[in-house]
Amino acid sequence: MALPLLPGNSFSRNVGKEKFHKSQHWGFCNNVSMLVSEDKPGIGGELLFGQKLKPKYSAFPKGIGSDAPSWVAFDKQVLSFDAYLEDEVPDKSQENYRIRRYKIYFYLEDDTIQVNEPELKNSGMPQGTFIRRHRISLPPPNEDQFYTVHHFNINIDIIFYGRTFKIYDCDMFTKNFLRKMGVKLNPPGQCPEDPYMKLRRETLDCMGPLRPYESFDTLKQFLEYDRKVLRFFCLWDDSASLFGDRRELILHYFLSDDTIEVKEVIPHNSGRDAMSLFLQRRKLPKYGPPGVYQPGQITDRTVLNVYSGLGENRVKGYLLDKYKLGKVDQEFYKDDDLFIGATINVWGRKVLLCDCDEFTKTYYKTKYGIENFTSILCKAPPPPKIERKFPPYTGFGSEEDSLRSCIGLRPTPHQKDFRKFVAKDSYGNISNILRFFAKLFTHKCADVDRLFVISYFLSDDTISIFEPIESNSGITGGKFLKRTRVKKPGQEVFKSELSEYIKAEELYIGAKVNVNGYLFLLLNADKYTLNYMEANSDRFPMSSIELILQKLKEEESKSRELKQVLTAADSRLTKMVDYNTFRDIIMSLTVGKLTDHEVITLARHYQVPEDTRPDMNVLIARAHEQLKKKAFENFERLNAICVYQDREKKKVLPSKYIRRLCKSSRLPLTDDLLASILSGFEDSNEQINYESLFCTLNWRMNPVPELEAPSYLKERCEDEWLGMPSPIPAKYINYVRLLKDVFGLEEE
Repeated sequence: MALPLLPGNSFSRNVGKEKFHKSQHWGFCNNVSMLVSEDKPGIGGELLFGQKLKPKYSAFPKGIGSDAPSWVAFDKQVLSFDAYLEDEVPDKSQENYRIRRYKIYFYLEDDTIQVNEPELKNSGMPQGTFIRRHRISLPPPNEDQFYTVHHFNINIDIIFYGRTFKIYDCDMFTKNFLRKMGVKLNPPGQCPEDPYMKLRRETLDCMGPLRPYESFDTLKQFLEYDRKVLRFFCLWDDSASLFGDRRELILHYFLSDDTIEVKEVIPHNSGRDAMSLFLQRRKLPKYGPPGVYQPGQITDRTVLNVYSGLGENRVKGYLLDKYKLGKVDQEFYKDDDLFIGATINVWGRKVLLCDCDEFTKTYYKTKYGIENFTSILCKAPPPPKIERKFPPYTGFGSEEDSLRSCIGLRPTPHQKDFRKFVAKDSYGNISNILRFFAKLFTHKCADVDRLFVISYFLSDDTISIFEPIESNSGITGGKFLKRTRVKKPGQEVFKSELSEYIKAEELYIGAKVNVNGYLFLLLNADKYTLNYMEANSDRFPMSSIELILQKLKEEESKSRELKQVLTAADSRLTKMVDYNTFRDIIMSLTVGKLTDHEVITLARHYQVPEDTRPDMNVLIARAHEQLKKKAFENFERLNAICVYQDREKKKVLPSKYIRRLCKSSRLPLTDDLLASILSGFEDSNEQINYESLFCTLNWRMNPVPELEAPSYLKERCEDEWLGMPSPIPAKYINYVRLLKDVFGLEEE
């Protein structure tokens, strides 16, 4: 007795299973019998019907199908058969039957069939889809089955819904497919001719045209050469006539209809009106102007009027004159008449073809095999340029404004270089201002010690001079020269040309600048100016390190002496010397070949990088000063908290925890100062010895001396010390690297 069908029950193959629990159903796909797959069991260990189907057998030849479903293997594969149908025509004496042709399509993917009837002109019957695509059943008594590929062959009759279609041929793909399936193909037949269509064709052949007709087929040329245009650059030399000149033209030849269009290239300020076209698009006759013709004289066809008298049965008609008597023949320019160097007649004007574009060259090379496309110079030689002379400057207003009044009848203001102004204007921390520290070069005792700041504005090439205010000097100080452009000395005042002004390239340390009769000696420059000039060394040769090193290489004979002097100046053997010593040695050995600006550029290039980290003693002194002001003394409490948190008793804690502890305890130190001090006490593992930190910050137990103002190093210029402190460009210079780069001397 079989177990009930419950979840989890397993059945053996010999316990009533074949009778009760396995259905004897067959699946069908493409009219092919399928069995249920046994790969995936269902409830009770059985497969569910329809989960997966496997073909019991394949109706298609081996190699065509695959293990995939048939609709995948035969997707987009269609068998095409040619068939005809004899359709009876009752109640009509002209014909008893009519032959109608059809196309039968058999879709292999799902065994569907579609029947189409090709459209026939003036048939008077609805044509197109005769039977829509679907599966068609066999005629009775087998109407429970459907047509398959096995039912099709050549020279057989096939019945669809009571209509008998006679298949007489098929395409090559269908033949190959049926042969691979093992079908023996019948020889192809012939479709009989429709008697009515034959009679109608004979009638139409006997009928004459209703009117004279002669075919002129230009559609092929249009479809082949549409939007393809040949372009030639031409010249019409009309200089022989009165007031004539050379005219440049562009000729377009349209390959689609052999028409020509001519445009004129009108130069600027030529005095001619701008015309859209020189010659409108049309066919261009070779021999023109041909004269005036009567209406109807120029035509493609010659028509004769047939006159049959004045009788009642007279016939009116027209005939084409095959001899074309009286027809006017006109020759038009074709593409083979156009080539470089040819002269064509454009309605009486001799136009020379001088050059063509690349498409035109490719066209003639492909069609006519022309290889020589040497162009002819069509542009006229430029006229001699007449030098324009202006009257000298009158002294009223600026030179630019006076010049603008001489250029036009209506004076316009002088246009400044706005692009340069926008590009070089100050924005953010980029000032685009070159500042130099200068003094007056004079023999007056009262003006010898006067110092100035000269500012050069790159946006408009203006200069302003400011004198620092010095107490008890007897000089007011302040603005010495307002912002303006400064002319170079030695220029004539009343002249036709514009004056020359001082440029940024003429300013460098050590230069003497004449500003309105005052001679200034440039002593130094700020850091931004030096950086800008070194970044634009192509404009400022004094800041080009390559040119400076080239000058030093010319003194190769003094390389040993230079090394000995620099080594002797380095008494501590630190491989570096201070700037003043370096400047004195270089200036004495080069004997005036290097300027002060070049020495500063050399020193900045080989300077020893300064340690930017703050001095820990200075930081501790600043911290003690702030802690004293706030009277903060809770260091023992902070130390006790750290000891409590130090579980491993290593006397170190993470830097983040110490910072959080200081902020939560309201340690009266700024964030930057606290971060700098903590970074100084950190080890490689970002751990801080809290005992050492808080012991150092305890201003009462470990006081430090108060801060002192740092002493400035004073720069030496022209062998005298200046009264104002000026930061030097570089503190120390690595002379070993300099000797190696210039002379190739290694350290001993």
